[in-house]
Formats: sequence, structure tokens, C-alpha cells
Amino acid sequence: MTRIGLISDTHDFLDQAVFRHFAHCDEIWHAGDFGTAAIPEALKAFKPLKGVYGNIDGADIDKKAFPEKLIFTCEQVKVYMQHIGGYPGKYAPGVKDTILQQQPNLFISGHSHILKIMFDPKLQCLHMNPGAAGKQGWQKVRTLIRFAIDGKEIKNCEVIELED
Repeated sequence: MTRIGLISDTHDFLDQAVFRHFAHCDEIWHAGDFGTAAIPEALKAFKPLKGVYGNIDGADIDKKAFPEKLIFTCEQVKVYMQHIGGYPGKYAPGVKDTILQQQPNLFISGHSHILKIMFDPKLQCLHMNPGAAGKQGWQKVRTLIRFAIDGKEIKNCEVIELED
């Protein structure tokens, strides 16, 4: 079983509570908009990190380490991550085509600052957006997601609200 801490839209603010909430995670996945290179560096020093480049990320974010699209397998679950991705019924341009072509079990996006966890029955794919963990943006509550992948199963999903 692999325990995942999912975060997005830090916008150069990394709440120290993230380290407590992700202490028992095996990996951290960041769905884009790190802000500056200090954020992925701090997360990588804590746990193995996977992530994608976001629309506010600049030249200091390594696009080889954090591409715009990331497709990988965790245990037996195929994962597709892209910062600007939309959600079932309202995917960003090209996302639905990539899902149809790659057939991931899990699609992760960020960008909207809106926490969403929903299954797309048409594409047979679970969508997760952890909302925003940073302080920049219009969100009223900063959020993270913690979950586990056990073989083919995605389970034990928890939404975490960060205090102001």
C-alpha cells in the first residue's frame, strides 16, 4: 500500500501543518502552482515528490522534473496529472482526449482552488483536485487530500482543512 499526500496551488506558501498531515504518507504529489523552487525543494527534502508545472510557475521550477503533464503508475493504478485540467463534464481542452488515449484510473488537477473528488462514469476515471493549500486566491478554506493506493484500489480518502 502506498499512502499519498496530495497538494496543489501553494503559490509560494507552504503551511508547516502540511508536514504533520503528511507525516505518515509515502509520497507527496503536487498538482501545480508551486510558486517558487523553495516549495518543491522543501517537499522533496521531506518525502518523495511527484508534481506538475502550473500556470504561475516560473523559470526556477524545473520543467524536466515537473512537466505540464505527468502520466505514471502507482502500484496498479495509472495516474494522469495536469495542473489545468477541469473536471468530469468540463475538462480543459485536450484533457478528455488524453484520458481517452491513456485510460488512467485517476486524473488529478489543480488550478481552480476548488476541492473536488468525483468519478467520471463515462470515462471510468476518478478525478481529484485537492483545492488550494496556499494563501493566494479566493478560496475560503485551504485544503489537502490524503489517500492510499493498494494494488488496484484507491481508498481511505481524507480531506484535510488547513487553519488560517
